[in-house]
Amino acid sequence: MPDRLENVAPKDSARTLKVAAMGDLHVREDPRTSYRDLFGEISREAEILVLTGDLTNLGKPREAEMLAEDLRNCLIPVVAVLGNHDYESGAVDDVANILRQAHVHLLDGHAVEIEEVGFVGVKGFVGGFGSRMLGSFGEPAIKAMVSESVNEAMRLENAMRQVRAKRTLVVLHYAPIAETVEGEPLEIFPFLGSSRLAETIDRFKVSAVVHGHAHRGSYEGQTPGGAKVYNVAMHVAKPNGRPYALLEL
Repeated sequence: MPDRLENVAPKDSARTLKVAAMGDLHVREDPRTSYRDLFGEISREAEILVLTGDLTNLGKPREAEMLAEDLRNCLIPVVAVLGNHDYESGAVDDVANILRQAHVHLLDGHAVEIEEVGFVGVKGFVGGFGSRMLGSFGEPAIKAMVSESVNEAMRLENAMRQVRAKRTLVVLHYAPIAETVEGEPLEIFPFLGSSRLAETIDRFKVSAVVHGHAHRGSYEGQTPGGAKVYNVAMHVAKPNGRPYALLEL
């Protein structure tokens, strides 16, 4: 069983909240694959489960239904954002509704407070990092891509302004920094996230940031402003040796 928690926020008068975070489940229409036992384990180890997108493999409602069925074995609150795979079949509204009916706090430019901790999230988008971030110049298709990236950052900022809790966990699918996608091929870095997300995060005081998407990325990094960032994609090695990270807020 897991025996290590990442302490990501200074202690204050509020009690510590144990959060399990995991991304990129890619649930398929395959009854042989189930997360039921893993969700049961997480319920014993943590008080909140955070899922960082790509919950389904092809964005099919049936895949979302199978995840909802497995989540019945999760006895703690669940907070989530969607990922790019969840949009694949053009049924994202159905996927989202199924998960909300399963009592998942699905964040899409929103915030929710649980046990005196604010959870705020958006999917995020592509665009690249640092000085090599894609700029709005040239063809309309490029400008549309940059506009979507900027829009996600603005939606994150609006959600952050809703938070009144002293402790905040930012939940994304795409990465806000390059450090946690290191290990992926350099050629696809621009498609794994955007520094615009980090620029927004650094305008606020946050306890930590979690994301997924980069299956071969690195577990830990930080924004230029010093916010701790964790890549919690299932495939990324974590200190506790499990598919999920354990964070202490």
